[in-house]
Amino acid sequence: MSSKSNKIAALIIGRGNNTLENKNILKVHGRPLLQWGALAAKNSEHIGRYYISSDCDKILEAGAAVDFVKIKRPDYLALPDSQSADAVKHAYEVIAKEGEIETLIVIHANVGTISSDLIDSCIAIKNSNKDISAVIPSHRKDEYHPLRARKLNSDGTMEPYVGKPTDKISANRQELPTCLFFDHSFWVLDVEKGVKAVNGQEPWPVMGSTIVPFETEGCFDVHDLEDLKKTEDWITENRIEAAYQSNGLL
Repeated sequence: MSSKSNKIAALIIGRGNNTLENKNILKVHGRPLLQWGALAAKNSEHIGRYYISSDCDKILEAGAAVDFVKIKRPDYLALPDSQSADAVKHAYEVIAKEGEIETLIVIHANVGTISSDLIDSCIAIKNSNKDISAVIPSHRKDEYHPLRARKLNSDGTMEPYVGKPTDKISANRQELPTCLFFDHSFWVLDVEKGVKAVNGQEPWPVMGSTIVPFETEGCFDVHDLEDLKKTEDWITENRIEAAYQSNGLL
């Protein structure tokens, strides 16, 4: 049974200036890429309000075509070095003027491998514990464990990014502490403990300081045409179109 709430809002974020031109609106199964994340939000059992933030009119129009309210991003948030967390805060201020919210689901425009079940599972985790500031889909990538990473020195040599060169570290990945990387498909954020927090974890302080993972196998955030094809295959394999058709979204 649906329990959609106006206290829970979805926000798609995406800039127009990308290495892969127009990547956020390239067609996947005949639809702009960003609309697959948008439809996942609309198919959610809980999300009651929908917004899209961008500097690009084409991106905003693609969101508006599936009933997402447009938030035009100011120029200072549309630069190559602009921070996504700042764009989220700006959009939240706009959203809050239309009615206060408690939970903000931030969806990245270049990811189409998002399902409503995944979103709702993360919302359920966040709702189960009032101390959680964010629930973030995350995956393991042990071969890139930070204890094995190296930084490049000015003289061309390398040394550990973490700890001292003489620290004992197992060469066996299985013996290293659990390490997770954010998918950056979407974020489920508590507004008070995350979006409005003053001490959130960098470089995405809007996540707050009590972040909980939802473990996945990772997603295909689109950076090239191969990622676009993987996204299309994932949507087919997971019968995403059929699910949205049965609920009248397609």
